[in-house]
Amino acid sequence: MDIKVFPSPAAAVIEVRATDKRGLLRDLANRLAPPLNSRSTLVAAALLKREELGSTGTGNGVAIPHARISTVQRPLGLLVRLNKAIEFDAIDGRLVDLVFALLLPGASNGEQLNALAHVALKLRVAETLARLRSAESDAEFYSAMVG
Repeated sequence: MDIKVFPSPAAAVIEVRATDKRGLLRDLANRLAPPLNSRSTLVAAALLKREELGSTGTGNGVAIPHARISTVQRPLGLLVRLNKAIEFDAIDGRLVDLVFALLLPGASNGEQLNALAHVALKLRVAETLARLRSAESDAEFYSAMVG
């Protein structure tokens, strides 16, 4: 799956403010719900429920919170860089400053697993992380992810 399918350029945002994981997930839900014509509380609940199973903090300052939602037709992503890293219970104990929230269709298929795997692989590349962290605009941030 091509990373350019998600997020759209408008769904890559730098300088997002968050003080904790729960607040961040609610903010992400507020940003993801409108394109789905869904309530942000539904999206937030799904993200929080998944997070209760285990942290989606994958290490190196990265988190990939994700959830399956029945109204989602195809993977929908939102990439953000926090203005200040926060505690996320990441696997390596590091604070998180890069977050790729991913909503997946309720019915499981290979495309969704490919979407999650592709994002995870991309966010393990040191050069990609460096470019994401040094981007000076939303457009440059988006290009760092899809380039």
